Amino acid sequence: MNTEKNEKESFLQHARHIEHDLEEKVIHYQKNAIEKFPFIFLGLSTFGGVAVFYGFEKIIEQTPLLADKPVPILIFGFITLILTGALYRKLN
Repeated sequence: MNTEKNEKESFLQHARHIEHDLEEKVIHYQKNAIEKFPFIFLGLSTFGGVAVFYGFEKIIEQTPLLADKPVPILIFGFITLILTGALYRKLN
């Protein structure tokens, strides 16, 4: 039982080491790509953000409870922000 635990820990340590090495290599290429093509990354990230908001808008329009009542949407949005803020503070 104890050897299984040691094997799992050594496997996790090895996996973390590999992850760290890969992360260092990827960060180098990532920085080079962002420096070479800043407008492409800006455009893609802007498109992604707008697409998410537009998708949420379309989902809200198709939900009968939320489509005609903006107050529940506002309340649900505030509650979501409060909960995510509390979770962020707790994890940080």
